[in-house]
Amino acid sequence: MLKSGIEKVGMLLVTVLLLAGCGEYEKILKSRDYPVKYERAVEYYVEGEYVKAATLFDQVADIYRGTTKADTVKYYQAMSYFGQRDYILAGHYFNELATTYTSSEYLEESEYMRALCYYELSPRPSLDQQSTFQAINAFKMYIARYPNSDKVEESMERIAELSDKIVEKSYNSAKLYYDLGYYKSAIIALRNSLAEYPETQYREELLYLVLRSSYLLADNSVASKKQERLQSTVDEYLSFKSEFPDSKYDKEAEKMYAETQESLEMYTTNN
Repeated sequence: MLKSGIEKVGMLLVTVLLLAGCGEYEKILKSRDYPVKYERAVEYYVEGEYVKAATLFDQVADIYRGTTKADTVKYYQAMSYFGQRDYILAGHYFNELATTYTSSEYLEESEYMRALCYYELSPRPSLDQQSTFQAINAFKMYIARYPNSDKVEESMERIAELSDKIVEKSYNSAKLYYDLGYYKSAIIALRNSLAEYPETQYREELLYLVLRSSYLLADNSVASKKQERLQSTVDEYLSFKSEFPDSKYDKEAEKMYAETQESLEMYTTNN
C-alpha cells in the first residue's frame, strides 16, 4: 500500500512538472520579450527539444535580422530543423546563412551542413537523383573552399557513396530496356551508361548485355536488316572478348557468337 501511494505521488509530481513546463513554453510563445525567447530557444535546442526551439527561432528571426546575432539565430534555426530531420527546411536555412552572412563564424559549418542535408535527402537509386547531384556538388564546393578541414575525408567518402548511387541508377535505367525486350533502345542506353561511367563496377555486365541485346535484335530482325545486325553482333562479341577474355559470361557469349556466325554464313550463302 505504501509503495503504491509513493508511485501515485511520483506520477502526480511528473504530471505537475510537465504541465508547468508546457505552461512555461506557452507563455514564452505569447511573450514579446524577444531576448528571453532567444535565450530559451537556445536552451531548448541544447536540451534536444528541437520542435520548441525551431518555433521560437522562427519567431525571433526577423527581430534579430540586421543585428550582430542574426547569423547565430539563423544557425540555430537551421540546426533545430536538422535535429527534427526536416532536411529541406534545414538546408534552406543553412543556405540562407551561407549566402547572406559570408563573414559569419558559422559559415564553414553551414556550408558543410547544407551538403549534409542534400545527402540525407538523396533517395534510393531507383528514384530521381537530383538531391544526390546537389549533394555531390555541395561537398565538392566545400572541399574546394576548405581543403584543410577535418571534414574533407568524410566529404570525399560521401561523394564516393553518392557517385555509386548515380552509377547504379544509370545501370538500372539502361538494364530496364533490356528487361522489357526493347533491344534497340537497350543498346543505346547501355552504351550511354558505359560512356558516362567508363569505370563502373557493372562494366562487364553492361558490355555483355550490349552483346546479348545485339544478338536478340538480330535474331528477331526483318530480312532487310538481318545481315547488318548479325555482323554487329559479331563485332560486339569481339569487343567484349578482347576486354574480358575470361568473363563469367564466357559460355553464353561463345554460344551466341557461334550461332551468329552460323546464321551469317547461311544468310551470305543464300543471298
